[in-house]
Amino acid sequence: MQGPRLRARDLLWFVFGVMLPVPWMVAHAFGGLGLPFEAMAVISGAAILGAAFMLSWSCEVAERDIPQSLALLVLALVGVLPEYAIDLHFAWMAGKDPSYAGYAVANMTGANRLLIGFGWAAVVLIACYRAKTTKLVVHPRQRLELRFLVWATLYSFVIPLSGTISLFDAAVLLALFVAYVRAAMKGDNEEPELMGPAMLIDTQFGTLGRRLWALGLFVFAGAAIFVSAEPFAESLVHLGRNYDVDEFLLVQWIAPLASESPEFVVAILFAWKLRGSVGIGALVSSKVNQWTLLVGAIPIAYGISLGAPMGLPLDDRQTEELLLTSAQSLLAAVMLSDLTFSRREALTLAALFAGQLFFSSTEARWWFTGGYMVAAVGLLVFGPASQRANFLQLVVPPRWASGAGSGPDSGPDSGSGPEPGPE
Repeated sequence: MQGPRLRARDLLWFVFGVMLPVPWMVAHAFGGLGLPFEAMAVISGAAILGAAFMLSWSCEVAERDIPQSLALLVLALVGVLPEYAIDLHFAWMAGKDPSYAGYAVANMTGANRLLIGFGWAAVVLIACYRAKTTKLVVHPRQRLELRFLVWATLYSFVIPLSGTISLFDAAVLLALFVAYVRAAMKGDNEEPELMGPAMLIDTQFGTLGRRLWALGLFVFAGAAIFVSAEPFAESLVHLGRNYDVDEFLLVQWIAPLASESPEFVVAILFAWKLRGSVGIGALVSSKVNQWTLLVGAIPIAYGISLGAPMGLPLDDRQTEELLLTSAQSLLAAVMLSDLTFSRREALTLAALFAGQLFFSSTEARWWFTGGYMVAAVGLLVFGPASQRANFLQLVVPPRWASGAGSGPDSGPDSGSGPEPGPE
């Protein structure tokens, strides 16, 4: 009797997730139907939530046929579509109206800090709670994402030196993204353990049907996110203005919260299903995408809109926000360099992030930046020697490292084998 009930539950859960985006997609097809902002926020938000569930299921199913690193990359790309749409809209508008330039950086930096300060921390804490442990052990295959995150983070400290996000920056970051995609496509795949609606799709439709469903869910979820994220963010902005909230802060925190929610839901579901390593891998991949593809696309969109090959200008506040984001990313990368993430480290990231929501002055931003940098350097200098060695091995490209074949990225260990459980 247990089996049929479980299958019925999985079917209901699948139908629920697929139907969530339908009301807003219908409303969107008819021009929004004149909905008030309150209703628009609820209905478009539900569409994003439903799309997030579909992304989770399709990514799990896709792991049957493609390397997990590539599956996580595709998931991250689809998940950040709304972030790209909103940020590139601001960059495009900045070419017409310079007052929009700050919004592009605000949205990008807010999304990046939210991803680590809330997303990473939540996945680790939930994974540790479910496994009744104090730290999450991350699979060696996630070192691929982590290596590119370290490279993009280190380069991000250079960007503010020119006073713009320049086309040269775009070229470097996009080259990193292309290299990441090529590396992800070479990864090994393994037999994943499916559950819930993903298992339903896998067992009911055969190999061809499974692949078609995975592709269909990806496309439908991507379409739902694309048409829902910006109206959701805009409706929240309009609602926030009724309470006289600063527009820069709304763009920095409320809009990214809407556009990042699919990634958070997907990663948290992985953590809840005792697959915290995959959840962290998805969020690290999203972070790499944002640091490379998103930031690299901003000056291109701005230059095309402006009609001149110029980078997006940065004022003092945008420079501070960018450096703060880089410092947070560096600390998170150092913490994860030994492929473990403890509850204490997750709580530290969450506390530092939460403090930024309450203290947003120039002085506070520099204090937080300094705090992240001191913590990162302290971990490298006074932390375990193995962590320092692991971080340096991430910084140095594998082909440059001495003793090829003995490093952490060499051999089958780096991309295959069962996912380790939390310790």
